[in-house]
Amino acid sequence: MKNISIYMAIFFLIFSGVMFWESLSMSFYSEYGPGPGLLPMWVSGIIFVLSSIYLVTAFKKDIILFAHILPKGEGFINVLVCMGSLILFMILVPFAGFLISSTVTLFILFLRGYKWYWSLGFSASVAFIIFWVFGVMLQVPLPVNDLGW
Repeated sequence: MKNISIYMAIFFLIFSGVMFWESLSMSFYSEYGPGPGLLPMWVSGIIFVLSSIYLVTAFKKDIILFAHILPKGEGFINVLVCMGSLILFMILVPFAGFLISSTVTLFILFLRGYKWYWSLGFSASVAFIIFWVFGVMLQVPLPVNDLGW
């Protein structure tokens, strides 16, 4: 089988099944209204139905090879840079904290389209605003370094 659509449909069927199974461990309804299991159960059910329909239509389609899906040239380099920066963020965040890690990651991403000084300014601004909104205003616990950022 060379049809990538079949593999993707099977992947999403398995993903939605696992998500549905895990949502059963949470309460569907609580005394105050919908519980934590309501949204994942419905979303996984919708994903399961849609991926089942996609699986049926994938058997009727022409064969789509994996090589035809990925972009070529600069688009492929952009995909690699996005994936690499995400991996770099996951490696850096436990050591450097959220603010520095997100600044470095956004700098790498912005560098593809802007000059280095604009990229550095945009990445530092966006990272600081996100850190301030979520870490300070909303009190979401973000990973920080020894300096507190």
